[in-house]
Amino acid sequence: MGSLISFPLMKFFLSLLFILTTTKASINSQSHTIRIASLLPASLCTIPSNTKDSDKTRSRMRVFHRHGPCSRLDQDKNAASTTTPSLSEVLALDQSRVDSIQSRLNSNSNIDQFTERKASLQVKSGRSLGTGNYIATVGLGTPLKTLSLIFDTASDLTWTQCQPCSGSCHPQQDPIFNPTTSSSYSNVSCNSAQCSQLSSATGNSPGCSSGTTCIYLLAYGDRSFTVGFLSKDKLTISSTDVFPNFVFGCGQNNQGLFGDTAGLIGLGRDPLSLISQTSSKYGRFFSYCLPTSSSVGHLTFGKNGAPNNAKFTPFASSRIASFYYIDIIAISVGGHQLPISGSVFKAGGSIIDSGTVITRLPPAAYSTMSSVFQQGMTKYKRAPAFSLLDTCYDFGNLTTVTMPTIAFTFGGNVRVDLEPLGILIAVSSSSACLAFARNKDAGDVTILGNTQQKTMEVVYDVAGGQLGFSPNGCS
Repeated sequence: MGSLISFPLMKFFLSLLFILTTTKASINSQSHTIRIASLLPASLCTIPSNTKDSDKTRSRMRVFHRHGPCSRLDQDKNAASTTTPSLSEVLALDQSRVDSIQSRLNSNSNIDQFTERKASLQVKSGRSLGTGNYIATVGLGTPLKTLSLIFDTASDLTWTQCQPCSGSCHPQQDPIFNPTTSSSYSNVSCNSAQCSQLSSATGNSPGCSSGTTCIYLLAYGDRSFTVGFLSKDKLTISSTDVFPNFVFGCGQNNQGLFGDTAGLIGLGRDPLSLISQTSSKYGRFFSYCLPTSSSVGHLTFGKNGAPNNAKFTPFASSRIASFYYIDIIAISVGGHQLPISGSVFKAGGSIIDSGTVITRLPPAAYSTMSSVFQQGMTKYKRAPAFSLLDTCYDFGNLTTVTMPTIAFTFGGNVRVDLEPLGILIAVSSSSACLAFARNKDAGDVTILGNTQQKTMEVVYDVAGGQLGFSPNGCS
């Protein structure tokens, strides 16, 4: 009998075990422990087995990081050589993009003359995206010509370089599109509805060549630009998804830091965007998963097969139709909601953007996040600021790091937990920084950047007015 445990004592031990178990789970849910090497770019490409998928209402394209080992631009020995930008260059270009977005949103009027403010026009594409260059491949013309294009949710007009490049064309991997060899090509006239829509799609008034052909202009914050004919031709997204008379820009004068890409896919909400022009097929529904630099993601059009576990937040009202506005309600660090007033995020509103690299927060929100994050990282040595990143750590010879979790709560009480790659960004082999930056002014728009979106499937139900998030979207 002496060896038996009484019922009250057994109940006590069970209660204690429950407390210890739940406490451990709570601690684990408030932190991530990862290998520091996992923050660094890999040299080998990893391609999931299910990155190809299509049916009658859904079409999937592979997406590559512009400067990663999976990019076919880098695999093509015949491609024009480009140098992978340093992180400091990427961040400088990223700031240029953000400044231009802020300028566009804070402007009270459209910019009509390229010669007046070409340095401060909205950033929409090209190398001004920095490492935000994610590439998808489409077909254009009859017979079909394959083009590798950057895709961007903050742009509307799709464009590609065109022969004869009467102004100039930057080097690209794919042969430059020749409209004279496509039997389905045509120019858009100056008096057409599509020509008049250029003002909202590009922020610039259209021009007219010889009184008949519509001229478009797009300019970017790094002084890159493209000018050419507004045109129509057959767009091929997959073998079964072909769109005749697709309106796009046929660039005749294209200068700037666009790398080896052939142009851009515009995924905004303007009538000239790809999303609007393919709405009869895909119902204004698309999703993507932005991969790490050494993996493959996807850009998928159509609703069938969309993730069942996606959590949706309503789109907020937009100041400019091109941008996808959302409501940020709260941010949590280490499992605890930060004491940030809701008015902080409402001052400038918030957008999600596939092209901005580093998430920009209101100054008050960033200061609070950084302070609380530092409290959870006190055992690590601080490192000097790196460019626009000012909460940095020197991990020395360590192989692992434990960091607080970070989660965003969006409208509709939708909580999204960030992956570790969305929290820290490596700046060297032994140091990393908090992957967030502060806006200059409290009234600037908050931007949810692509570093925080990586490996999630981000679902744009444009027709339904909602944005979804699903974990492990690239697998």
